[in-house]
Amino acid sequence: MLTGSAVEGLRTAFAGAGYSVDGVAERLGEQANGALARNETAPAFARTGSGDPLDTMVRLFLLQQPVPENLVDKAFPGVDLVALGILVRSGGEVRAAVDVRPFAEDEREWWVVADLTPGLDGRREAMRSDYVLGIAPASLSLMQLTVPVKVERALDIGTGCGIQSLHLAGRAASVTATDVNPRALQLARATAALNHVELDLRDGSLYEPVRDERFDLIVSNPPYVISPPGGDLTYRETGFTGDAVVEQLVRQAPGHLTDGGWCQLLANWTCVRGENWQDRLATWTTDREAWAVQREQLDTSEYVELWLRDAGLHGTPQYTTRYDEWMRYLDQYDVEAIGMGWITLHNVPGELDAESWPYEIERPIGPHVLHRFERREGLPKDLTALHLRVADDVVQETAGRPGAEDPATIVLRRQRGMRRAEQVDTVLAGFVGACDGDLSTGQILAALADLTDRPVVDVLSDYLPQVRNLVVEGFLDY
Repeated sequence: MLTGSAVEGLRTAFAGAGYSVDGVAERLGEQANGALARNETAPAFARTGSGDPLDTMVRLFLLQQPVPENLVDKAFPGVDLVALGILVRSGGEVRAAVDVRPFAEDEREWWVVADLTPGLDGRREAMRSDYVLGIAPASLSLMQLTVPVKVERALDIGTGCGIQSLHLAGRAASVTATDVNPRALQLARATAALNHVELDLRDGSLYEPVRDERFDLIVSNPPYVISPPGGDLTYRETGFTGDAVVEQLVRQAPGHLTDGGWCQLLANWTCVRGENWQDRLATWTTDREAWAVQREQLDTSEYVELWLRDAGLHGTPQYTTRYDEWMRYLDQYDVEAIGMGWITLHNVPGELDAESWPYEIERPIGPHVLHRFERREGLPKDLTALHLRVADDVVQETAGRPGAEDPATIVLRRQRGMRRAEQVDTVLAGFVGACDGDLSTGQILAALADLTDRPVVDVLSDYLPQVRNLVVEGFLDY
């Protein structure tokens, strides 16, 4: 689709017109930009129409509106976008065949090639089975989750439009990207070319295209939707039963990671009647250090409704039939709910830590993920010699009846990372308050044992596990 002079011509046209995240935001204004994020184009359409190159690009790709051919020639001089398959001609007008939109991360500016956004302005549009999703909340979540490490080799499984590979290109000497969808490989190749990114693209499922190869960092936003057979949207559905696609990605990851390598993926998993979901996931990670975070849990009806709406089937004749089929499928496997979240696996000996955390978190969360693993893996068994300090973002909140001698509750709250809150008693609160790096953990706990008239051994036994948790979760630094 994009090679040689066509790439340079398109890049020059976009840059010259100011077709960037900031350029579009300035042209449309806050209200129209916000409406466009909700798939409503009317406010943005009203703010374009001057006929200059930026307006033409916005109308073509972001609003998906036809544009007079002479304006396209003016916006893209010397570049035949119809011949490239980016635009299609209809009479004296042209319209976009694919979406090309600006994206920015840190100080890097990119353009991402994907299929057009379905359902703009509430239109009902059937998606092609090989539809390639563009920049979406899920893909942004994975980028923000990725640990900030520099690596030699990175792997993007299920690359889609190539957005994760762009992100990896800034931290990896080489990036390999795979997909089972030939159209996804085609559009990812265009995305890479347009952004001058070297990308090793391979066709195939999961780890098949990289058999016997190892990587320092593996990321995946896989087709994790748990649906009955016959789902025809490749970007979100597979022929795997239940959550088997995620299970295989996790189980097989150590065999494709270097020692100390990382695998991070977004995931859906089944919550089966009579089983603990954390225990199920623990069988996937075996003896590797891993962290699974359930950001949301939906009952089966909520889950089915979510993805039927996503496919544009709400209000169509197929909706009820598909709904019933999907519910019967989940019931067949005793699924009572679906967990939605992420899994990070570090290829070192350890075990799974799995938890539900539906609360607001800091973004990007990747630096916190890395630091949490470092603390969890690096802490000595004996904490008594450590000189700890309270993290800068920790605040203490107390609550109780007015005039009471002691507060009814004491909560330590972090302002960064996972933004956790830990309820503590007066002894642990006193310990944290004394952590200024001067005295060791053992000295502080011994002093508290003396103040509370308790045997030191009992205080150490009761509070050292809680201190370890506060260090792992970043309340205390060492």
